[in-house]
Amino acid sequence: KMTQQMRDLQLAQARKPPGPSSPNAAKRLYRNLSGKFRVNYTSFDEGSLVGRGEKEKLRKSYLFQSNAALFEAVELQDLDRVQELLKQYSPEELDLNTPNSEGLLPLDIAIMTNNAPIARALLQAGAKESPHFVSLESRSLHLSTLVREAEQRVNELTAQVVNEAPNADCSEKEKQLKAWEWRYRLYKRMKAGFEHARVPDAPTNVHLSVASSSSVQVTFWEPLSVNSAVVTKYKVEWSCSPTFSPPLGEAVIDKLKNLHFTIRGLVSGTAYYVRVSAYNMKGWGPPQASVPPFAIPSSKYHGDRPQEPTLPVEGLRGQVKTVHQHCVCHEPCKNQPQSRKHSVSKSLKHLFHPGSKFLKTLKRGLYLTAIFYKDDNILVTHEDQIPVVEIDDTYSCLLMQDFLWFTKVSCMWDEILWLRQCVTVSQSSCSCILQTRFKMLLAISQMQGLLGIQDLGQVFFEPVKDKQGNILIVTLKEVKTSQTFESVRWVPICKLQTSRKSVSSPEEPTALDTLLISLQDKLAYHQRSSHALSPGLYLGYLKLCSAVDQIRVLVPEQLPNILCHVKIRSNPNISREEWEWLQKMVSMEEPVPAEPEAETSQNHLFQELQVAIKELMTLVNIPLQEAKDFRLYSQEVLDFGGQVSFLLLLPPSDDVCTAPGQNNPYTPRSGFLTLPLQIFELGEE
Repeated sequence: KMTQQMRDLQLAQARKPPGPSSPNAAKRLYRNLSGKFRVNYTSFDEGSLVGRGEKEKLRKSYLFQSNAALFEAVELQDLDRVQELLKQYSPEELDLNTPNSEGLLPLDIAIMTNNAPIARALLQAGAKESPHFVSLESRSLHLSTLVREAEQRVNELTAQVVNEAPNADCSEKEKQLKAWEWRYRLYKRMKAGFEHARVPDAPTNVHLSVASSSSVQVTFWEPLSVNSAVVTKYKVEWSCSPTFSPPLGEAVIDKLKNLHFTIRGLVSGTAYYVRVSAYNMKGWGPPQASVPPFAIPSSKYHGDRPQEPTLPVEGLRGQVKTVHQHCVCHEPCKNQPQSRKHSVSKSLKHLFHPGSKFLKTLKRGLYLTAIFYKDDNILVTHEDQIPVVEIDDTYSCLLMQDFLWFTKVSCMWDEILWLRQCVTVSQSSCSCILQTRFKMLLAISQMQGLLGIQDLGQVFFEPVKDKQGNILIVTLKEVKTSQTFESVRWVPICKLQTSRKSVSSPEEPTALDTLLISLQDKLAYHQRSSHALSPGLYLGYLKLCSAVDQIRVLVPEQLPNILCHVKIRSNPNISREEWEWLQKMVSMEEPVPAEPEAETSQNHLFQELQVAIKELMTLVNIPLQEAKDFRLYSQEVLDFGGQVSFLLLLPPSDDVCTAPGQNNPYTPRSGFLTLPLQIFELGEE
């Protein structure tokens, strides 16, 4: 009904200077019925946009209408429309924190009409309260003025409608009267909302923890009460005294997406008390002390965490190359007859000769294939084949050791030529292993040359085999930029799979058929293996199983580069007090240690560990009663970059690594796989 009134009003005012032509702009006109609050459309359209192109003029007008639409949606309490606008436009485009002609912001209207859902949506988007309201008195006076002026305007229009004869002008005034009556009711509702509101209750679940040797972190939830006005900000205070006299510092938090704050620059070993209070339009509420009441900045190390020694890998590699070039074993290569040099040179030229092409079919042997993918497309040769080159057609050596060596080579794709020179020098021994590895390096060089790219990506954790004796080593790489390759092109994965299925034998699929059938799984594995954990402290489960030629580690399919784990808390730091308590707990002979005192960080960690252990045992399908024989690894906290840390939960000594043929009564549910330990170590890096 109100919308139709505004549209009629716009038609009646058609002879006035034109404003924005959108229907939403028409709805906004009822804001500007008062001469005092009228927006100067002429100056907006003709002054600020003079000399600009028509496109810029339309964009400005569109954004202006979006701002008007947001005010309208808030006033009409249309939550869906508010969320739609906040998603469609940025805060800058909406002028989210620019007061309107009445000195109000969208957030002011939402909180004074006590519309908590809309107020929270605006706060999440970064909305602020109007800077005009510097005190409770100024807000009350402003609302009273709006109500009084709206009432006065209603009385004036009522008198004009009653006294004038029916005509076009009278019809227009009737519409203006209805609009002002609606606005009068809105202002009265806002004024009543402000008068009946009270200061907020204290925040809940205020928890304090040690973040490092010089900082503490406080987390909290909003107040439980639903009777007070919407909370728009919080204040965190800290002091060395439980009475907060004197206070050491405070911080106001007005970005409410995450209710936590880290207090930095503190003195290690000093106790700090923290409390949090909430604010709404009626002022600050009572503070809530944290649990525990104080925290002492520290880490499990006495003082700052020592820097772990880092190996200058590039420097060491350069030293090794320099030493290798001048060592005795390299002299024969330098002094060998000219004919030998010519032979090697000729063979290298032949490697990159146009006659060297990708293979179309597999014979019995060892092969290298490179999978490059982008979205749902995969890189193939001009014959619509996955790029494959031969490594060895007479391969008969132990595969796993050569395969693991190949995975280490994948960390040095740009050093293949140098590695070939190193292996060539040692070929006089005629070792089967050395010959195979030299052929691997040749195949890598050939693949790099044919594709015109050095980095072939990550090696899949196991080769693909078939009954014909073919073995495929698979590398995977996601292409995220526009990158050109030689002798290849992009095709949809589904198209490649369909065309391959029509020529393959379902009874005895080749290694290439098996690769294509499981291609989506391999691509999913590759993408998941690059995911990182969110910051926090985790409880990991170490479970190994051994075979004749390798040791494998249990990992989740969703994060194969990380041990099986559950999150303990968001704070990755272990304080000195917590670490000392953990050490004491591990050293106790009792299977279940006594619970620490209440309202201490140790007690909170104890409760978090209990929950995490139960969740982890359920995850890996181990009965909880068996967990009494498990133990925490107490030598160190595993630190990954300062933002992620791990406590390890270990099975009994005899069950950490399951031997071949050993019965394991507790098998994890689906969603897990076992990786070769060397592959896991590479992925972890």
